[in-house]
Amino acid sequence: MGQEFRTITFYEDKHFQGRRYECDSNCPDFHTYLSRCNSIRVEGGAWVVYERPNFAGNMYVLTHGEYPEYQRWMGLNDRLSSCKYCMPPHSRARTGKGDFGGQMYESTEDCPSVMDEFHIREIHACKVLEGAWVFYEHPNFRGRQYLLEKGEYRKPVDWGAVSPTVQSFRCIAE
Repeated sequence: MGQEFRTITFYEDKHFQGRRYECDSNCPDFHTYLSRCNSIRVEGGAWVVYERPNFAGNMYVLTHGEYPEYQRWMGLNDRLSSCKYCMPPHSRARTGKGDFGGQMYESTEDCPSVMDEFHIREIHACKVLEGAWVFYEHPNFRGRQYLLEKGEYRKPVDWGAVSPTVQSFRCIAE
């Protein structure tokens, strides 16, 4: 079986114009090739793009498709510097109170609102059993994003959050 086709192409200008930089694997620093990023084309798989080099700063998870301007991927500005490929076969997670105390909830589906789905205000801990998930700061997959890959996250700082403000989440899938 051949390798899956996957690329992400970054463009300096909106609507896929200007200089471009194409990646087919993890890239810890591409900002020397482009002074800014205003549009992106994702062909195959899912990618996590970061504002700063070495996979640091605000992150955005992008799946197959076209993003003609940075607001389409919920970007705060036109700065991106690094990217990682991320395409799990399937995902499963358990969420609940900090340090896994109290009620736990298991999910294999996207959740646009933890309040509506589980009747809780926010998530304090998570155990990713399979695949990868994106946590969002607000309902309906909005706000700051956090990537959680297989492993245990006992408190919000373990996934990079300052406070437990996760109010929606989705599994990364193509």
